[in-house]
Amino acid sequence: MQDDDVKELIEKFTGIDRYDQMQQLFDELFTVREKIDFALRWRLMKDLHRGIPQREIAHELGISLCKITRGSKILKNEDSIIRSLIEEQDNGTD
Repeated sequence: MQDDDVKELIEKFTGIDRYDQMQQLFDELFTVREKIDFALRWRLMKDLHRGIPQREIAHELGISLCKITRGSKILKNEDSIIRSLIEEQDNGTD
């Protein structure tokens, strides 16, 4: 994957500020399976942040402990964007 392509895609994503447009972009760009995978990763991160044990998450979501460990490492980083987004959501500031 080209770094320039990733940069360009990020620029396009950040330029969208309407929910309906973002929904349409997701529908056009990603398959149903890819959207499900994104949602699963988001759920995994929220569950980890809320202190649900890793083995319980693995069983509930049907995913490997390896994926969960990666998510846990991300959330331990104080500069994590995902961590800050989840904290904003939990605090009702999103």
